Amino acid sequence: MAPQRVKGAWCAKIITLFPEAFPGTLGLSLTGKALAQGLWSLETIDLRPFGEGKHRNVDDTPAGGGAGMVLRADVVARALAQAGEGAPKDRARWPIVFLSPRGKPFTQERAQAWAGAEGMTLLCGRFEGVDQRVIDAHEIEEVSLGDFVMTGGEIAAQAMIDATVRLIPGVLGNHASTEEESFADGLLEHPQYTRPQVWEGREIPAVLNSGHHGEIARWRRAEAEKLTEARRPDLWAVYRARKG
Repeated sequence: MAPQRVKGAWCAKIITLFPEAFPGTLGLSLTGKALAQGLWSLETIDLRPFGEGKHRNVDDTPAGGGAGMVLRADVVARALAQAGEGAPKDRARWPIVFLSPRGKPFTQERAQAWAGAEGMTLLCGRFEGVDQRVIDAHEIEEVSLGDFVMTGGEIAAQAMIDATVRLIPGVLGNHASTEEESFADGLLEHPQYTRPQVWEGREIPAVLNSGHHGEIARWRRAEAEKLTEARRPDLWAVYRARKG
């Protein structure tokens, strides 16, 4: 059984047809340790009991025809009502998110905003999606993990929660590590090295062993800029515009 909500901690509420998928990888390593320590909490809400009829149907055929099935607005609304118990109505304090390939791209900036909230509700889609009426009525934000389609939102939800939870104070232990990593300043992270000094004829760049912190910082910035320009021209354009 997934861990339940810890009073006062940042909380992720997951509406899903597969509650057994959680905590999954979120129960491992630093996020799992932080979950056990109560630095954040997790509550799964099984969508199936809110279904209609004897068989608890949660979906129906698309209006207008077409392939696949669509999650019903009334079923999803009942699950959202349970998720909303005790949660702030202010979307800045408690976002409601539908994991959708047509949503806005998930970014580090969005993870930082979510980490600053009191918690959030994530709706894991299945089939062809969710009735648009419940999305509109509950002001649900659609967010995409990337330009691809998955069978459901559970894996995407775990990825987004991981990226968010690690920004909660105390989870990583070393706040400086989040300030130097990829996207912290709009750039990809610089290359990293460790022992041995020479590996298969390849040496660690000399500047990293110089002990000159100013030179090391300049080298890392230059490498981050070079990588970003080469691999992510979209990020590079935004970075250059911001830096003037």
